[in-house]
Amino acid sequence: MKTRFSSLVKLKKDAMQKSEQELQRMNNDLKSAKLALEDSYTQLSTIQQPTNGSMGELLASRMILDTQRHNIAHNKEWINFAQKQSNYAKKVLKKNMIEYEKFKYLELEEIKKALKAQKIQEAKELDEIALLTHSRKHK
Repeated sequence: MKTRFSSLVKLKKDAMQKSEQELQRMNNDLKSAKLALEDSYTQLSTIQQPTNGSMGELLASRMILDTQRHNIAHNKEWINFAQKQSNYAKKVLKKNMIEYEKFKYLELEEIKKALKAQKIQEAKELDEIALLTHSRKHK
């Protein structure tokens, strides 16, 4: 049954589904950031420090360590950013779900009212038919 809220319910449902997809995307991004950080730590632990050799090899090793530490710092920042994005997406989804539920409730109340009015109208019509039938029998 169509009500004046039906189109709003559809729009709110679409917005809610879009928010769900955005939250999924943000959670996947957060998961990727965490995996990248774990990978950076793993790579850092596999780097071997030279115990002997030329100064060039020592400097190259030092640069590799610094680069890996920079990658770790970058991945930590990425996790923080992704976490903030995910939290924001959760808030938006919650807001959209509340809006959807509110209009869904209003639509259901409107349908209940319409059905009640329809039942009352049918009861009146049945009473009228019964009165007409009853008055015909007595004539």
